[in-house]
Amino acid sequence: MSHGYNLLSVSVLILSLFVIACEQQKPRSFPTLDKRAPGSLTEPVDRGVDMRVEVREITAAGLQLTKDSEGFVGELYNDAANYCTIAYGHLIKLAPCDGSEPAEFLHSITEERGTVLLVKDMRRSQLSVMDYVEVELTDGQYTALCDFVFNVGGGNFRNSTLLKVLNSNDFAGVPFQFRRWVKAGGRVLEGLKQRREREIALFTEGLAVSREFPRGEETIDLEQGERL
Repeated sequence: MSHGYNLLSVSVLILSLFVIACEQQKPRSFPTLDKRAPGSLTEPVDRGVDMRVEVREITAAGLQLTKDSEGFVGELYNDAANYCTIAYGHLIKLAPCDGSEPAEFLHSITEERGTVLLVKDMRRSQLSVMDYVEVELTDGQYTALCDFVFNVGGGNFRNSTLLKVLNSNDFAGVPFQFRRWVKAGGRVLEGLKQRREREIALFTEGLAVSREFPRGEETIDLEQGERL
């Protein structure tokens, strides 16, 4: 009786090990979310930006704005372009997740770790604003632009009417230019509209700004950029 019991136990153990081995061999699946990795992370490194210089810090309110706009996802996912991403839009690679990602990302990460990644990721955006803007900026103006560039990309910012208006010292015209960047994939997105309004509020230090859209100005698709 004892001998038969032991044989049964061994059989169960072997079967369990077989099931575990099969599970380990199965490719892991990752969700696809209707989110887009930040433009500043998906574009090539801008050789016109000196990555070695010390960056001007953004405000806590500005960092929170970016957090709220990006949203936190603690586990790996594929974005709308099928890029492997985690946390606050942190781009792992320009390819789908496949389980070969760094070990720390194969399990969920904390929001604290996500914040560290976000601060590091925003460096390129901060440098773009520092390099391309030729006028003095308040902390709020600078931070609002950093969030904008993080979203649309440094290349789009460099070639934008928004930057030209800003560098001509026409600060009153900047909010209208913010509001043009609300399309992605050919669609006007409510999330982008809300993000632009938060940037405008930060840029204008909370002062009321007319919502009238200038005549002749067209909305811009983040994926295509502005055609000047």
